[in-house]
Amino acid sequence: MTVLPDHGQVNGVQYPVSIAPMMDWTDRHYRYFMRRITRRTLLYTEMITSHAILRGDRDHLLGFHACEHPISLQIGGDNPVDMAECARIAQDYGYDEVNINVGCPSDRVQSGRFGACLMKRPADVAACVVAMQQAVSIPVTVKHRIGVDDLDRYEDMRTFVEIVSQAGARRFSVHARKAWLQGLSPKENRTVPPLRYTDVYRLKEEFPDLTIEINGGIKSREDIQEHLKYVDAVMIGRAAYSNPFLFVDADRQFYGEQQPHAPTRESVALEMMPYIDEWLAQGPKYRPFRVIRHMLNLFAGEPGTKAWKRQLTERCHQPGVSAEVIKEVLESVKAVKDRARSDTYLTDPLAP
Repeated sequence: MTVLPDHGQVNGVQYPVSIAPMMDWTDRHYRYFMRRITRRTLLYTEMITSHAILRGDRDHLLGFHACEHPISLQIGGDNPVDMAECARIAQDYGYDEVNINVGCPSDRVQSGRFGACLMKRPADVAACVVAMQQAVSIPVTVKHRIGVDDLDRYEDMRTFVEIVSQAGARRFSVHARKAWLQGLSPKENRTVPPLRYTDVYRLKEEFPDLTIEINGGIKSREDIQEHLKYVDAVMIGRAAYSNPFLFVDADRQFYGEQQPHAPTRESVALEMMPYIDEWLAQGPKYRPFRVIRHMLNLFAGEPGTKAWKRQLTERCHQPGVSAEVIKEVLESVKAVKDRARSDTYLTDPLAP
């Protein structure tokens, strides 16, 4: 069991494991779903721009279920006054933390002069941190890359962290790849630049009083344990979405919480049924796929995963569908699993 004594903290609570903010993925439905699997892992919203928070439908953008705590709101922006107001709004909504996006390389954020391009302007990030911390009592944290374009030496990242930490930021979530603002798509920026984990380890060595969290290419509990030898916390991105049951043991393994009855994939699916029915009850425009799409990888790596994905996808688009579809598709998954066990027994009677 790996439980950190002092680091990976938000409001004095340790969070050695988190799920990264991911556009179109870490919405409120995904977060509610993940809370059926892990109660303690720190969750992030999708990035929401300061402009949207100040001028958009706040309840739609910022609303969340009470079970989603601990939860951090990631904000994209570079205007200290606007960012401070967004932090106040986030605190009023009950968020446990606000996080500044200094890592996204998309054209959208570049045109707004925030995201990864802010790594070239650490003083502007520092100004946002100061203004936000003056406005709220919840932590203000930063998620950034190890570099951007040709500003990609370790010394450049060190300077960035030094300036921003002097403004008061104490937790830095570091995606261990640089970002190319031109020439690579956002998807390519998540895979093409090489991972440089040792740069993040070195950052922790040189800033021992800061909370340093590592992100990028981390896929297993074994990976998490290895990284925690060198840094305070580990942030999981795509692997958390493609294999959500990766976190089934996180509360015990990383938070020291006793789990006499760990959830099963089947119990998680059944626990989503009331939530799905509540969603559908709001009206005909509330489509079931908005929730169910996040559940498609629940059986990743298990017999029956193809049947689960195919049947859920097909049936949740049918007229008059209800949450009962979950039970019905689970029966199909059970049949596939039973056949797989039977086939295993015929070839190896001593197999478990």
